[in-house]
Amino acid sequence: MDDSTQPATDPAAPGPAPVPDPAAAAAFLTTHARLLDRRRLELLLGRCKPDSVVAALDGYRNPDGGYGWALEPDLRARGSQPVAALHAFEPLAECGPAGPYPQAAALCDWLGTVTLPDGGVPFALPMAGQDLAGAAPFWAEADPAVSSLHMTAVVASAAHRVGRHDPAVRDHPWLARATEFCRRTIAALTEQPHAIEFRFVLDLLDAVYETHDWAAPELARLAAWLPYDTGTLAVAGGADGEAMRPLDFAPLPDRPVRGLIAPGAIEADLDRLARGQLDDGGWAVDFVTRSPAAALEWRGYATVGAVHVLRANGRV
Repeated sequence: MDDSTQPATDPAAPGPAPVPDPAAAAAFLTTHARLLDRRRLELLLGRCKPDSVVAALDGYRNPDGGYGWALEPDLRARGSQPVAALHAFEPLAECGPAGPYPQAAALCDWLGTVTLPDGGVPFALPMAGQDLAGAAPFWAEADPAVSSLHMTAVVASAAHRVGRHDPAVRDHPWLARATEFCRRTIAALTEQPHAIEFRFVLDLLDAVYETHDWAAPELARLAAWLPYDTGTLAVAGGADGEAMRPLDFAPLPDRPVRGLIAPGAIEADLDRLARGQLDDGGWAVDFVTRSPAAALEWRGYATVGAVHVLRANGRV
């Protein structure tokens, strides 16, 4: 590891956490990241308009209304995929009330075409005939005939956040079907899911907490599976040390999921995140990436996310 990828401070070091440097983060993105994440950070810092973010996002859009082309860095094939829908809804939500953008409703239309009869979407769609170079094997190995709570929940939660500003998304029949699939599937859970899936289940419950009356009791029921004192769950089968941490589950203050984790654990994780800015200005990820390009793209994505979370929590 060269000096540019060393933490500016030890994330585990005692003492007050440093104040992250957004200018250094911007310089890292300019040097290493894709245009979309550069625009997302500029929007976050008030340096560009939402239309610039959507223009960058359009480069990943397909004629069918879905998204592909490595919008998910570890799936570099061109075809539209549910996971790319997630990564499209995220910046569309960040654009807030500047839209609504027709791309969001068209994405819901596309999702409706790939939704299975039970209302869920598969983890991934078939990719026969596409170039799978640089793709993580679990994408190609997914069963396209089985609905995934993991994928349906995370895509639906992102769509609900877009729907706060876009009635065409909020009232779209696909989103209603997907949310109902998640409601039924979550209600049937009798043991803690995989840590990453559990994160996305809680994320959906948080996203619909004010609009769907079943979310609050389910959140209260599932709270028993999230350790209050630490807010941390190891990722089974992940990289060494990979975990879902307090800010993965509850990144924003004043949201229902935040109440499931001890305030001290949140503060400690904010310190960890603040200390995680590397000497090159960016943040790293703790999971395995599938190509050098994906590694840099994930770092750009993580850097935008880190600045967003630290800013929302008063640390930037």
